[in-house]
Amino acid sequence: MDNSYESRKLLGEYLLFHYGKDEEVMPWSEGPKNGLQFPVRTVHELLDSSSLKSSIKPKALDVGCSVGRSTFELTAYCQEVLGCDLSKSFIDAAQTLSDRFELPYQYLEEGDFYKSTIAKVNSLSDTPPSFFVADACCLPSELLNFDVVHAANLICRLPDPVLFFKQLPNLVKKGGQLILATPFTWLEEYTPKEKWIGSGDSENKLSHYLSPFFKLEKKVELPFVIREHRRKFQYSVSLGTRWRRVENK
Repeated sequence: MDNSYESRKLLGEYLLFHYGKDEEVMPWSEGPKNGLQFPVRTVHELLDSSSLKSSIKPKALDVGCSVGRSTFELTAYCQEVLGCDLSKSFIDAAQTLSDRFELPYQYLEEGDFYKSTIAKVNSLSDTPPSFFVADACCLPSELLNFDVVHAANLICRLPDPVLFFKQLPNLVKKGGQLILATPFTWLEEYTPKEKWIGSGDSENKLSHYLSPFFKLEKKVELPFVIREHRRKFQYSVSLGTRWRRVENK
């Protein structure tokens, strides 16, 4: 099956979304600044760092990590961090950043004119994250018992979100935390209509699928901006949630 996330334009778009300077992502003073730095905010606004102190070597998994900015943010809290995505070009870019801490790329300005810039990351840990290609609907069986599982803007891009949900009780260890963010943008080009987890009631359906193994702890609204070119932007609002893996299931 063709992967729509493999293209030069889209790679530049997502590198800019994750690593671009604020003035690059939103060059207009009137534009919505509250949608900037989304891959950083999903971690820092939702993660319960205090509960990680009881783990000797906390580990995290970022599913659908795209080009990896949230994965890098998780290294500030967890000693072992893995990121996975279905797109090989995204994973190659993220792994290059993990190895070299910078990556030149281009993003669309207008028409067929691209601007050049460099994505950079600061080392937040002595152990940088590792990245691999994987399907969120069928993750490797050896992925088990993470202190943190993070999945941002993933579930409404899956062909069958329930297949991902069914893996979560094994992915997240008892007492661990699941961080989800989703704008519930259901589109048949990604998810057949019969596989949508709701239509107007997706938030309630999310709770249905995550219980009884998870309990909702926190909910925040997380706007985000994706720049397509200097005069066209996507503005969306994800529902950000933190769920605790219950001890007795």
